[in-house]
Order: sequence, then C-alpha cells, then structure tokens
Amino acid sequence: MSPYILLGFLVAGILHAFVRPSAMSRHLGGRGIRPVVKAALFGIPLPLCSCGVLPAAVSLYRRGASKGATTSFLIATPQTGVDSIAATYSLLGLPFAILRPLAALIGSVAGGFAVDHSDKEAKKNITELSTEDDRLPSGFFARCVAAVRYGFVDMVASVGKWLVIGLVVAALITVFVPDSFFTSLSQYPLLAMIAVVIVAIPMYICATGSIPIALSLMLKGLSPGIAFVMLMAGPAANFASIILLGKTYGKRTTAVYVASVVVTAILFGLAIDLLLPAAWFIPPTASLHEACHTAPAIFDTICSAFLVVMLIYASISRRHHHHTHNKQNDMKRTYKINGMACPHCSANVEKTIRALDGVEEVAVNLAAGTAEVIGEASPAKVSEAVRLAGYDCTEMAEA
Repeated sequence: MSPYILLGFLVAGILHAFVRPSAMSRHLGGRGIRPVVKAALFGIPLPLCSCGVLPAAVSLYRRGASKGATTSFLIATPQTGVDSIAATYSLLGLPFAILRPLAALIGSVAGGFAVDHSDKEAKKNITELSTEDDRLPSGFFARCVAAVRYGFVDMVASVGKWLVIGLVVAALITVFVPDSFFTSLSQYPLLAMIAVVIVAIPMYICATGSIPIALSLMLKGLSPGIAFVMLMAGPAANFASIILLGKTYGKRTTAVYVASVVVTAILFGLAIDLLLPAAWFIPPTASLHEACHTAPAIFDTICSAFLVVMLIYASISRRHHHHTHNKQNDMKRTYKINGMACPHCSANVEKTIRALDGVEEVAVNLAAGTAEVIGEASPAKVSEAVRLAGYDCTEMAEA
C-alpha cells in the first residue's frame, strides 16, 4: 500500500496549499442541485477523516454554504480521499477504486438534495468571508514546502493512527475469526451487510484504515459487496459524527445523513454481488499467502520504510511540539478550544490563530484542548477566528 498512500499524501498537500478555502465556499451557497454536486466533488478528493471533516463542514456552513451542500460535503469527504482511492486500487483493485468515489458521489448528492427539500427554513445571518480566510503561503516555493509538510507530516499524523488500527484489526480478523463463521454469514448477504454497518458505526475507522479490514473480510470468504459496505459505512457513520450533527444541524438532517450513508452502501453492495462479475473483484493481494516468500520490490520497500519513519516522526513531533514554547511575558493568553478530535484539527486551529495580525507564537495542546497564544491579538479576534474555523473558543482565566 505504501507507494499509493504516499502519493495520496502528496496530492493532499497540494490541494491544501494551492486551493483557497474561500474559493470553495463561494460555490456552495444557495439551494438546488448545483451546490450539492459541487460540495460532493470538492469533498471526494479531500483526505479528511470523519472527525477532521466535522469542523471543516461547520466552517463552510457558517461562511455561507447551504445545509444541503454541507451535508453532501459531510457524506462524501470521509468516505474517500486521494490517499484512500490510491490505496484501494493497490489492495483491492481498479473496480473498487472506481466504485468507491462513484458511490460517495451518488450518496452525498442524494443526501444533500433530500436535506435541501426537507429544510424549508432559509438560512439567516450568514457570516461573510474576510480576507483572512485565504491563509495560504505566498510564492510557489513556499506553497510547495507547505504542501510537503502538510502531506507528509500533518496528514500522516492525522491518518496514520487509523491506518495502523485498520491493519491491526485486519490481522486480528484474519488470524482469530474462523473461516466457518464468514462462510455461514455469506449465505445471507443483506443480513451480513446490516451486521457490518452495526459493527462499523462504533469502530470509528478512516477511509484508508477500512481498506485492509475489507480485504481481510474478503479473504475470509465474505462477498465483495459486503466488504464494500465496510469501505463506505465505516469511515462516514460513527457516533461522534452523529452526535455532533444532531447538535449542529438537528435530528432531521442527521437522520438523512445516516440514511444516505447506510442505504447507498447497502445498495451498491447488493449491486456488486448480484449484477457485476465476481472476477472483477478478485483483489490483487488475494495471492499473498501463496507469495509470502517472494521478496518485495526495492521501491516498495523504500516507500514502506519512509512511511514508517514519517509515522514515527509525526507522532514524536506532535507530542513534543507543544512543549517547545517557553516564552513568558504579559502577552500570553490561554484559550479553551472545544471540538478538536485529531491532529488535523489541532493543526487547523494553530494555522488559523497564527495567521492573525499580532500573533507571535501559538502552541495548541490537543490532549488538553487548549491553545496558548503569545502576541497582541485581542481575545475577541482570536475567538472569532477559531469560531469561523468550526470550533468553540473561550479565554481561560489565569490561575
């Protein structure tokens, strides 16, 4: 998987450094099918996990995106991503890599369109975009550096944990779950798909991390359609997303969101099993057991080693980054940040605050949910910027 994952991280960095967020928001306002489709197309290549996409979607909604477009973005984004599409191709083959973004597109458009029609109340008090929304480095070289850092440090830190969890779960399924269990379950495909959905919701796995799990299910005897349900429902439907959506958009929108994810995944899974040739879905890695003594290619080995190094570096840098700021002066303030769920979230908060005029240093602590800001930027300015980024921010009193 590693060459494709690294390629996906690089493309993710390019998207981050060269695509302005304000340009996205301008296209997602208003009702109708067009902003819903645009939101899905924007979200499909973005490699955000289900926790990272939540504040991004809230930010889009507060900046003028319609509720339907925001829902479409929420459904499409965590199910795919350039990194997960590339990794899907490497482990599961081209048909899966094509059907996965196609299912995300159809499900997100259907869900967004349904929300638009069910939500009759027009959106009020739209917060206008400011010039601070375009916080991208100036100069081509600076953006290239930012792209590399975001792709190979921030994204590795955000996705890496869930990728490793996916690999571990896949290994546990392969080793400890008997083949007979899946053989009996495969006789009832619809029941098996519903069971996968029930298991996937609390699993909280990212789009890339779900790939080895789906592969292990297929190697145990489950059909490609059942594995496809894991690919789609696992990354998008989880308790954290459902709870936050209920608080932010209401029960009706949340119900449409969950139904769109589950129904689309099951319909595509049934279509794969009943309408498409099974030979299309034999994964390239199905012969791993027979080829276990074959030496891997040198390039693959180098990519795997580089990915491991970046996983270790991202973990260490995130752990120690927040202890490197020891400046003590009267301009230091501490803020409580609610809503950060992953390293991508903390990086987004740090970037948002650092772009403000008068800010000299920023140290965001993901575990504590705090941000230390050194500079002359007012608390009101910092809180408003963080709120527009999709998080809650309040200044903490000095102890």
